[in-house]
Amino acid sequence: MGDSVFFYAFAALAILGALGTVLFRSAVHCSLALMTSLLGVAGLYLMQGAEFLFAVQIVLYIGGIMVLFLFVIMLVNLDQAAKLKQFNGQTPLAVLAILGTGAAFYAFLAKGVATLPAPASATVMTGGNTENVADLLFTSYLLPFEVASVLLLVAVVGSVLMAGKGGTR
Repeated sequence: MGDSVFFYAFAALAILGALGTVLFRSAVHCSLALMTSLLGVAGLYLMQGAEFLFAVQIVLYIGGIMVLFLFVIMLVNLDQAAKLKQFNGQTPLAVLAILGTGAAFYAFLAKGVATLPAPASATVMTGGNTENVADLLFTSYLLPFEVASVLLLVAVVGSVLMAGKGGTR
């Protein structure tokens, strides 16, 4: 009973934070909502027994990257950005995409777990959680890890360049 209460609380925190991230108008409020969503995901990691991922989520993502995002947002000239058109008239397309995604989720939930594909391999990992994550990260998922790090670097450099062109230099 207690586990399901925590699960639903953390899941609600993650979903409400994600909704706030895309619905708030202020960039600072969006960043704070994203931090709330990441906190909910961290709680879900802890419930699954992935203490290492929980710690990485809190220290690295919430403590490091989100603070960096907030710093970059503060560098960007928000007065000029507020004057720009926020929505580009694709609301009907967005509603259609949301309805299609909802229909797909409903179809999967209605048919049950049998519709989900079986795992490719059920290898039993030995050792601790940290060792298993490191082995997978630096063997099977090395390329996606490197691509994500390069994309983050490009995003930060681009934000700093945009802030410099906004008249702060």
